[in-house]
Amino acid sequence: MPPKVEKEHLNVVDIASSDDDGDAQTVARKKASSLGERQLRRNISSPEIPQSSGSITPPALPSDETLDSRSFWKAGNYVFGPTSKPALLEGALEHARVHPKFLHSNATSHKWAFGAIAELMDNAVDEIQHGATFIKVDKIDIKMDNSPGPALLFLDDGGGMDPVLLRKCMSLGYSSKKSNTTIGQYGNGFKTSTMRLGADVIVFSRSTRAGKATQSVGLLSYTFLRRTGQDDVIVPMIDFDISGHWAEPIIYSTHDDWSSKLKTILEWSPFSLKEDLLLQFDDIGPHGTKIIIYNLWLNDEGIYELAFDDDDEDIRLRDEALREATTKVLKKTVELQSHISYRLRYSLRAYASMLYLRKFNNFQIILRGKPVQQFNIADELQYPKVVTYKPQVAAGSKECSVETTIGFIKETPTNVSGFNVYHKNRLIRPFWKVKSDGSVIGNGVVGVLEADFIEPAHDKQDFERSSLFVRLENRLKQMVHEY
Repeated sequence: MPPKVEKEHLNVVDIASSDDDGDAQTVARKKASSLGERQLRRNISSPEIPQSSGSITPPALPSDETLDSRSFWKAGNYVFGPTSKPALLEGALEHARVHPKFLHSNATSHKWAFGAIAELMDNAVDEIQHGATFIKVDKIDIKMDNSPGPALLFLDDGGGMDPVLLRKCMSLGYSSKKSNTTIGQYGNGFKTSTMRLGADVIVFSRSTRAGKATQSVGLLSYTFLRRTGQDDVIVPMIDFDISGHWAEPIIYSTHDDWSSKLKTILEWSPFSLKEDLLLQFDDIGPHGTKIIIYNLWLNDEGIYELAFDDDDEDIRLRDEALREATTKVLKKTVELQSHISYRLRYSLRAYASMLYLRKFNNFQIILRGKPVQQFNIADELQYPKVVTYKPQVAAGSKECSVETTIGFIKETPTNVSGFNVYHKNRLIRPFWKVKSDGSVIGNGVVGVLEADFIEPAHDKQDFERSSLFVRLENRLKQMVHEY
């Protein structure tokens, strides 16, 4: 698609209403009005960062930032002033507001940064049904507060989001995914995952719905909310109709409101000029979504949590990688650390290779410019055996059976063991050791199964500990002993 150029004059373009999107549009109008009233400016100066993102030299911080405000686990500990009570229209019901601190506390459901990255990959995989063929994950360099720094880029060629879907994506609890095959289901993954990886995220999306082509920009900025003392989550979003030869701004209330939202986006995003902002759509194509997460979190030592310079084709968890480097080097240790069961703890490429059980036919995960080769541990087992398990589901529920492939791992230290449990094709628990600690029974025994009959936790790194889960755990222990 040729790049869309915005006209100088602004035409009002209405979005056709439906039963599904009326509330979302009302929220958008209220947000736009609120944003126009609350617009604040910042005046920040900071020194240049002397080293690249992969350096162990801590990055320079803006004058009003501290290490605590840039470390994820401490970023919620800031003091805020008295909250203001918005004027209530006559006859209107008062609604519950969401304080910006909730964005941080909500994101703490992700204990592991790779779990947050996996959530964003899931969104692209769910778009396969809408024609997606790839998800690109990369590190890019941006400039904020006159200082360079790394940012995470996610780009897919799925169906994209129209203005209504983007507002649902930026809201809490909305989910348009109704299929039994989609991974996402809670309507919370985008917020928890992006806020777990960095303080700020900007989203660009193109879509065609009902014959109308649109492109939208949305900014979810914890930095903006915190520095300007907001007591409600304000998310500036702007939309364009690109059905014709020009990018026509879609205005819901007034030109001033639209301009106010654009001004906030330019001020608090890496793109200070409208021209630079619109250029971000060039690599999306006719449909798809681009996510840029910036102001990435630091660890307790003030160094970026994610390491980009250790391997040009990978993204690594710095603390786990350092733990590997400082471990006493013994032959067995080296063998263990070279196995994928260990590498997936700190290597995104290793983790992504096992993240989905079935290999894609026409879809690729492209990490830092190189496709990820999918890996199924079941293909590496010696003396494999398939065991069928029929869980005792609740009365009235559809009966199901689960096939578990179990066997000995090839040419690997015997302390590699455990079950890789998937849910709807997505890895939830890798190398889950069901045997008792200290027991030698089952050393070297590895299994693979897809357990769609139990529900994963919200961070998709574990399962809800229901009675079905407990019975599965007991059955897997029995499988190990029998094998």
